[in-house]
Amino acid sequence: MKPEKKYITISDNIAKIKQLLSELVLEPRIKAIKWSFVTKQSPSLKIGYPGQHLASLIAGMEGERTGARGNDLIDGSEVKSCSRIDQLDKCKDCSSGVARVEPTCSKCGSANIDRRDDSKWLFTVRNVDDLQLLVNRVPRVMLLLGDYPNFEKQDFNSLRFQAFEIWPNNPRNHRFREIITNYHDKIYLEHKKNNPNKTPAPKNFWPYSYQFYMCNPISVFSCRILNANTTPMIKIDNYIEPHISRENIGSEIMPVDILSEDEIDLIYNSAEKTEILKALLPEKRSLLTKFASLSFKEKKSLFVGINENLRNYLPLRDTDKISTAKQKYSRIK
Repeated sequence: MKPEKKYITISDNIAKIKQLLSELVLEPRIKAIKWSFVTKQSPSLKIGYPGQHLASLIAGMEGERTGARGNDLIDGSEVKSCSRIDQLDKCKDCSSGVARVEPTCSKCGSANIDRRDDSKWLFTVRNVDDLQLLVNRVPRVMLLLGDYPNFEKQDFNSLRFQAFEIWPNNPRNHRFREIITNYHDKIYLEHKKNNPNKTPAPKNFWPYSYQFYMCNPISVFSCRILNANTTPMIKIDNYIEPHISRENIGSEIMPVDILSEDEIDLIYNSAEKTEILKALLPEKRSLLTKFASLSFKEKKSLFVGINENLRNYLPLRDTDKISTAKQKYSRIK
């Protein structure tokens, strides 16, 4: 989980990241928002190639100038981008499309809008070579995400860009290998057997989902954009320098609301009590002795979150089935 220093050639990263976001993402987006009121088209700008540039600056590594055909970073890392910014929303009354910047439906005037945040990362695994590349040969998978930190409040003037790392060959991230392998062996191949002329959908990997947290992703970058629709101001919240080993950096904490009561009980019955205490709110640790008699809501209220050690006791869910459900969990900072 330590990037190879010989490939780290980009310096002054924070300043370059701010400049890149301003010039390739924020300034074009503001112009697109202005024109969207005239054209009634979505102002959404794809994050794909700007994401590749951002990944290089976060990792301090150049790409290989090969577009979609070669390594995303010169060390062989795979970069996946997902943007939930400026998704096209839908009027619940007349089913017309509604731009994110529109407070009401332009067709019927309704304020009853389905605001969407269901974009995800996609992993294409169509043969054994694709599988081996992803689970054995790439040293790191970098997941880039653009979203709204205050989505639940319908604050669409604040944006967030994040980067998470998964190292497939490290024991801490073995669940990622299992998820991708299960997709290939139990979903892709099964669908090809039943429908030889139809290509199955890629593996959907949802931000903030149960599977996401089970992979123990490590946050290496996070920034917020304030006043994003008018006069953007970039605030860097987290940045792990490219040369630093990730081995001793904690992974993302799983929200306890993701778990069922059976899964919480499984943690309680399987883990050492000293392990569980570390994940409880200090003021509620005395309730651990009464755990079995507590309601589901009370059990959930004990936890700060489910850390990496406690996740070791949890099983994977339904990795042999295609999931199309929108993920309702979010990570707020």
